[in-house]
Amino acid sequence: MRLIPTPFVKLMVAGLALGSGSRAAADSCVACHAKVTPAIVEDWRLSKHRGKRVGCATCHGDRHRSAADAAKAKLPGPETCGTCHRERLAQFKKGKHALGWAVLKGMPAWHLQPATMTEGMKGCGGCHKIGVKSASEAKGKEDASTGRFESGNASCDACHTRHVFSVKEARQPQACQTCHREGEWQAYSTSKHGARFLLQQAGIMPAGSAAPTCQTCHMRGGDHEVREAWGTSALRPNAEDQQWLADRVAILQALGSLDPEGKPTGRIEASKPLDMARPTPEAWLAEREKMVKACKACHSEGFARRDLAKGDQTIREADHLLAEAIRTVASLYKDGVLEKPASYAYAFPDLVTLGDAPTPIERRLAEMFLAHRRFTIQGAFHGSPSVLDGGWAAMRIDLTEIKAMAEELRKDHRLAKNSRVPAGPG
Repeated sequence: MRLIPTPFVKLMVAGLALGSGSRAAADSCVACHAKVTPAIVEDWRLSKHRGKRVGCATCHGDRHRSAADAAKAKLPGPETCGTCHRERLAQFKKGKHALGWAVLKGMPAWHLQPATMTEGMKGCGGCHKIGVKSASEAKGKEDASTGRFESGNASCDACHTRHVFSVKEARQPQACQTCHREGEWQAYSTSKHGARFLLQQAGIMPAGSAAPTCQTCHMRGGDHEVREAWGTSALRPNAEDQQWLADRVAILQALGSLDPEGKPTGRIEASKPLDMARPTPEAWLAEREKMVKACKACHSEGFARRDLAKGDQTIREADHLLAEAIRTVASLYKDGVLEKPASYAYAFPDLVTLGDAPTPIERRLAEMFLAHRRFTIQGAFHGSPSVLDGGWAAMRIDLTEIKAMAEELRKDHRLAKNSRVPAGPG
């Protein structure tokens, strides 16, 4: 006997329910919301859900019956979608998108910002709420661990926006643009990949021509386990030469992952569940091979590997500039020229919190790491000469000015020190 898939059974049961006693309730939802929120109802009417008889109560529950009890409406989360889309939910949970909220809460700089700039659909929370939230956060209760009032539970609808939940929409690169703006979007849209797709989308390029989207490379076959070989910070464990290894150690020290002796810290242990880096050469290689396979759909394997290797070397060069800047600022802490932040245990600049640093030289280092290094790497791997060149030029300027500011700080420090020397006798 052929077994009917569970999701189909649940949909069928929901459909039968709509066809019986709860049909009136479903009609009641639509009748009321067609007046109160007509655009939402129209979106649902355009969706596949309507055709599958997935009504309001299927996702929102049936406890909300009037304007007076609107708070009883269930706020759907990824588990709600997983009732039917089990495979996609399982993939999503293994990818970096599911960790978006946890990563945000782990960033000290986020806790220092006013809530109005970070919560809901504003600022940081507008993108990072794609990550799985706790039950209290999803319900809009205060989170004791952060002291913030977080509301809403968005994951699947970050890409398949409500209430159409369109697969076609989520397959477009513009679906990624909301969050992956600046570096990633600029690099993709100014690359030949992006240019060809946007021309195809406009009807200029033939519909069947090769025109890769973000999803073509990062979500092959619709796989929702979104990952990349280099990880968020583009720091992998296996160095190809001693200089790159030394530079990477300096960056990891400035990230608080290694102490001044190069030993792992508590911060690196705490960050492991966030999956922001590939912890072993094998983990890095596994993701790289997935990307090579994606590239081979259009390019020869040799070309794909050579091109990705060029991106690796771009990271190497960018790391060298950043490490030199880190050492320059670290030497100011060591020599007492610059006051070390009290929140950081080591005589290194803390790249995790420097966005709120008190001095121009520290802020410049933060911008070099958080923006210009990222642009350099994104330009290289997405095939955008303009973004790569702009990021690289900005990093060189950053280093030059950081060194100049360091020299000025040392000069001021010497003058201040000499002015405190008591005068001799007579």
